[in-house]
Amino acid sequence: MLPGSLLVLERGWLSSNNIVFLEGDQAALIDSGYVSHASQTVALLQHALGGRRLTRLLNTHSHSDHIGGNAAVTDAFGCRVIVPQGIDATIAEWDEEALLLSPLGQSAARFRHDATIAAGDERELGGLNWRAIAVPGHDMDALAFHNPERRILISGDALWRNGFGVIFSELLGHPEDGGGLKAARETLDALARLPVEVVIPGHGAPFVEVDDAFERAYRRLAAFEQDIDLLVRHALKVILAFALLERRQLPRADLPAFLSRLSFCQSVNARYLKLDNAVLAHELARDLIRVGTLRDEQGMLVAV
Repeated sequence: MLPGSLLVLERGWLSSNNIVFLEGDQAALIDSGYVSHASQTVALLQHALGGRRLTRLLNTHSHSDHIGGNAAVTDAFGCRVIVPQGIDATIAEWDEEALLLSPLGQSAARFRHDATIAAGDERELGGLNWRAIAVPGHDMDALAFHNPERRILISGDALWRNGFGVIFSELLGHPEDGGGLKAARETLDALARLPVEVVIPGHGAPFVEVDDAFERAYRRLAAFEQDIDLLVRHALKVILAFALLERRQLPRADLPAFLSRLSFCQSVNARYLKLDNAVLAHELARDLIRVGTLRDEQGMLVAV
């Protein structure tokens, strides 16, 4: 279903997928993965490029698992970096709070961007014309990219095969936008109206079961709309799972102290759950062990 000029380097859940567009003796890229995978990202790109010159790197949004490799990629290939217009100042100032780096205990190497792209803008990538689509919700400034001729959607974290990225914006509070949940529903509605036969998500393999993916996404969104605590617990479990994917292991006894250092965790727990850190840590670890995301190996939490 994908043209030969488009390569998807599917990554694990710590790093977003890298999407490579081949353009004669040049190439372009969407998203660069997490900072701890930066050397692997450069090696993967060198192989995929096959001697082509990487000229452009575009980002769907500013979360660490999508921009973390930007600095290494630009150092290695000398490409221009293009970011969504809404994060222009945040990137320029390198506001780690707004980038959700310090609040979530995540990292990214600072980089310089050369240009911005806004919803409605069109770019030629891999010999195809792509239109940028605003997809607020998971990130209020995020963009997706759509090619109507081949009916391909590069969705970032706005739509996955089984859901979408955590709607942090709802928990952080964006009253001027009506909230992240409202934005996420409007995003799903907008994407569902597009002619799409294949989706390249920010995480996971490209898929053609588009109608089923939308059905699952709407079902999950409705559950969060009906029970905000469900979204809170989901967000906290995702943050913990991400941290363990990066660190590989963490003493279970240290988990309450680890959570106490994450301002996002402390803020949403105080606002919604109101649990003691020890109780919160116990419940998060228990739930992630139950679904097989983590293992407890003699008191050490280990990512599976």
